[in-house]
Amino acid sequence: MKFVFAPDSFKGSLTAAEICDILETCAKRVFPDAETVSVPVADGGEGTADAFLRAMGGTLMHTKVTGPLFEKTTAEWVLLPDGRTAVLEAARACGLPLVPKDERDPEMTTSMGVGELIAAALKAGARHLLIGLGGSSTNDGGIGMLSALGAAFTSREGRSIMPVGGELINTAKADFSGLLPALSETDITVFCDVTNPLLGPEGASYVYGPQKGGTPDALDRLEEGMAHYAALVSEALGRDISSFAGAGAAGGLGAALGGVLGAQMKSGVEAVLDAVNFDEKLEGASLAVSGEGRVDSTSVRFGKVLSGVAARCRAKGIPLAVLTGSIGEGSEELYEMCESTVMAIASGPMSRDESMSNARALLESAAERLFRAIKIGARLA
Repeated sequence: MKFVFAPDSFKGSLTAAEICDILETCAKRVFPDAETVSVPVADGGEGTADAFLRAMGGTLMHTKVTGPLFEKTTAEWVLLPDGRTAVLEAARACGLPLVPKDERDPEMTTSMGVGELIAAALKAGARHLLIGLGGSSTNDGGIGMLSALGAAFTSREGRSIMPVGGELINTAKADFSGLLPALSETDITVFCDVTNPLLGPEGASYVYGPQKGGTPDALDRLEEGMAHYAALVSEALGRDISSFAGAGAAGGLGAALGGVLGAQMKSGVEAVLDAVNFDEKLEGASLAVSGEGRVDSTSVRFGKVLSGVAARCRAKGIPLAVLTGSIGEGSEELYEMCESTVMAIASGPMSRDESMSNARALLESAAERLFRAIKIGARLA
């Protein structure tokens, strides 16, 4: 037997690497002679840097940055073995978990820390940046990130604009002449699993603002400010920064990276699976096991880890088992992608908070049940 483990993280509970360790332990308990291959996966959000580090090696770096509420925080990033490639996650600098639930307000959060991470990577010699955009707490159009990289945004009175979403409406001038010179010789690839434009009903403010704490009135103000800011920046650069797919990712960080800094936008999960040589690791596998916090129709339709892993399994005729915290509507769509099954880890009725706080024990129990069922199935066959 050969098992390939390729989970996403259980957000707020277990990292993808921790899930792999649990799966390996349970598999060996039931199949002592089995070959196991662990490939922690991510789609550009939490765990992307760890996935590259585990698959390719490199150095885990630590940088002091400005957090989303202007507090100082330490953000990790990875410098790959070539010394020229850095893997960064926006969520490490301005992620939603960094903001207490009762303080979440997308009008008052900043992406400055992302710019400081980029600056640190450039200072370390990196000239190819891989940046994951998932999980931000911001809706500032990337004004914070760009300010940290040397851009200047001023009001009609000539004062510096506070780099938060609520101040976009007051921006009167955008000056990019002070951007770090190293950026002109740097290739940036953005891992992005959404295709939203910056503006409109499908844009950053209205689609993702509510989960970041935005009230209906605040979302209207953010949209007005974002439209004003986008027009100002587009005029300064002579190109549209708002309409391309992914511009609305991470509260407009996609617009700043792709539209201002010229980053290439890629599907996060496909880029990660390619980088870790996932197809090669699937060769000869008896079963692949994946997982994520919740499985529903969005897991299959919108470029999440599960859809990427399922497509690779289908291409090689390898069955897929998925362990998840909860199963939602549309999860059965996975069955049409490849030979697969989905199992919830809950052992009985429980709240989401209970499940998350006991995720390790629940996953270990469910994983052992999965492998024991596989053993019975093998005997029947």
